[in-house]
Amino acid sequence: MSREFPIGLTPPDWLVRNLQPQQAPLNWPAIARAAIAMSLPFTIGLAVGQPAYGALASMGALSGVIGDTADAYRMRILNIAIPQLFGAIGVTLGSAVYGHGWYAVAALTGIALVSGMISTIGAVASVSGLLLLLNSVIGAGLPLPGAWWLAPALMSGGGLLVLLLALLAWPLRSGIPERSAVANTYRTVAELLATCGDDPTAAYDAARRAVTQSLNQSYDLVLARRARAHGRSPELTRLLAQLNAITPVVEAAPAVHQSGQPLPPEIREAVRHLAHAVETGYTGPIGLDLPAPTGETTRAIDHALRHAAEVVTAPDVDPRGIDDRLGRPAALRIRTARAARNVVLSSGSWRYGLRLAVCIGLAQVLVSSVPVARSYWVALTITFVMKPDFGSVFSRALLRALGTVAGLVIAAAVLSAVPRGWWDVLVLLVLAPLIPALTPRGYGYQTMAITPVILLLSDVLNHQGTALLLPRLVDSLIGCGIALVAGYLLWPESWHTRVGDRLAEAVADTAGYVESAFGTAEGPVVGAEVDPAARARMRRRLYRDLSVIRTEFQRALTEPPPTGRLAAGWLPLVVAVERIVDATTAARVRVKHGAPPPSPAEVTQVALQLRELSEGVRESEVLVEVRTDLTGPAESVLEPLRQEVAAARAIASPH
Repeated sequence: MSREFPIGLTPPDWLVRNLQPQQAPLNWPAIARAAIAMSLPFTIGLAVGQPAYGALASMGALSGVIGDTADAYRMRILNIAIPQLFGAIGVTLGSAVYGHGWYAVAALTGIALVSGMISTIGAVASVSGLLLLLNSVIGAGLPLPGAWWLAPALMSGGGLLVLLLALLAWPLRSGIPERSAVANTYRTVAELLATCGDDPTAAYDAARRAVTQSLNQSYDLVLARRARAHGRSPELTRLLAQLNAITPVVEAAPAVHQSGQPLPPEIREAVRHLAHAVETGYTGPIGLDLPAPTGETTRAIDHALRHAAEVVTAPDVDPRGIDDRLGRPAALRIRTARAARNVVLSSGSWRYGLRLAVCIGLAQVLVSSVPVARSYWVALTITFVMKPDFGSVFSRALLRALGTVAGLVIAAAVLSAVPRGWWDVLVLLVLAPLIPALTPRGYGYQTMAITPVILLLSDVLNHQGTALLLPRLVDSLIGCGIALVAGYLLWPESWHTRVGDRLAEAVADTAGYVESAFGTAEGPVVGAEVDPAARARMRRRLYRDLSVIRTEFQRALTEPPPTGRLAAGWLPLVVAVERIVDATTAARVRVKHGAPPPSPAEVTQVALQLRELSEGVRESEVLVEVRTDLTGPAESVLEPLRQEVAAARAIASPH
């Protein structure tokens, strides 16, 4: 029988959030690839009498396993191959300054600055920057065997082995991940419709967030693949059309939920039927058993579903009529030049690069001045912890320390009980699959899985056995301490600066969306039609931005007071802004299907209130008193929107 903690022993919420494992399905193909890719090079090394070479290749495979997260095959090439190139450059530069004292300190500090700056570009660049610095630290801290080119070749070869295994099924499954993603989006929309009109609202909000996340992933997969294709392939054009076709259904959902009347189950089944057609590529006749519409909202759903059915089953789609709801990606060379310019001119990239460089520089000065066994582990720890796009620096330092302790317990058993040699292959076959299995659970669990693998491979290079354990613990704790002090506490970036400005910008964008929904983006001129595609792009970007902001808030919740407490106070405002966007979309759908449009004065009033709220959020780090002045006809389509805006402004007032 479970017992509650006494009041004085109750763990704080931020600690509970850090330690709570995340729920995620097991990726069995990735687990199998990890077992093969990490054990095969080591097996070959043992077979030819060069276990050290095999260990280096297995270390390279580890970086490939960590980057093996994409579903689409073309994305796997980017996620694994490009970081391997940067990793090869890193180990080459690090090896060049091995044993050169203060030159190594200066070199690693400069590499850390570059690594931090390019990490701000995006997900692939972040992993590339991580491997650039990690392998530089390894090269500068370990005497690597063979000629200068051998270690980069072996480590890159190990990573590319993971890529090769990941691409084996491409000829047989080309396009399937993209179709599955779009079909999954249709299924999440079906779940959203199942919650419409029901209480509690929390179920609807959770389903709507799932739809937003699924749409983001699907658009990213389809647009990223098509951006590298020459022209528009029929398959990708069709997938993009199918994604666009489900958008009117998503837009109608808030109006249905607002009505308080649940939809008939036939509608949800119709969406699931369409999802199956998308996934299988079916283009024949499809019969939708839809009940007769009875009002504005059901007419909107009926019209949207019939349009989606036409698009899903159409054998050919004219690419000239397809709009990219997030904007068509520019050519790769243009995006590369734009990203490079943004990195050089962005204060954020310089700020993060300097933070990382200061931490790495301090670590290298420390280990150069004070004898520290296995000193390169200090810099390795800092590199992993100082990744803000992977989570809170504070929580990652905490989880790194806890995960290292747990991993050392496993490593102690392996190093003390298992003789070196062929038994190590069996150990790798058991331990390597734990990395992709535990990584989605959280950073602490990933650290616990990686630590014994790294120590085993390091022992092959150094032959120190259990003598590696204590230095690894000490170095990890030193690295966590440097990251916490020099990378976290000494940089007084307030929570408001990191999150508040983005939320304020999203509220201001919401005001523009309200205006565009009932007039023009330049001003509320009711009856002056705005391009529907532009309005759809605005709504999609709003939901995407709010999704990112929500993630930032959830990360802030894992930090101790005052940051965590401030985030908990402001998080309800994010939910309120999402509901405002929903209410705006619902009103627009109702007007489109027969409801009287609002007056220009009503639209102006709502937009003004939202802009005042935006300024209040931007200028304050704590909840402030705000004025709520929203009145209008009770029968207006904007009445639910006014209620949501009033609720948002009430949240922004102190209680």
